[in-house]
Amino acid sequence: MKVGLISDTHGFLDDQVFSYFSDRDEIWHAGDFGTTELASQLAEFKLLKGVWGNIDDQQLRNKFPEYELMKLENQLILMIHIAGTPARYSRQVKKLIAQHQPNILICGHSHILKVIRDPDCQLLYINPGAAGRQGFHRMRTIMRFEIQNTGIKNLEAIELGLRGKI
Repeated sequence: MKVGLISDTHGFLDDQVFSYFSDRDEIWHAGDFGTTELASQLAEFKLLKGVWGNIDDQQLRNKFPEYELMKLENQLILMIHIAGTPARYSRQVKKLIAQHQPNILICGHSHILKVIRDPDCQLLYINPGAAGRQGFHRMRTIMRFEIQNTGIKNLEAIELGLRGKI
């Protein structure tokens, strides 16, 4: 399964995303779509899975869940917009991890691209950073990877350009 991962678009979708995700089976959005139109653009392009973020309106919250649990290729993936970071997870995320024991945790919100193994929770933490133009991040980023029985393979972090430039 080839996945394109994006987060924190805040209503802005760079055309480069379509090129980078052209060979992907699915696109996953880790919250803060910003507009239903942006979600529709992604869904028309590829199968879209996503979670709502703190800036998303009620229409997006009705369309997407707060968190998503997915079982793919022997891997249990938990995706939620606001998770915190390893050793500093939110109370809700700690509860979800304890209850479901995912292999992979995907989140957004911080606008900071980060991939780190969490040995305490025995999972891989992934945050693709922010692909939109709003926020404090300097570089707009997305990720892509493959999910196989043994975990994530061919993980790539992709820089789309500086936040203020297109």
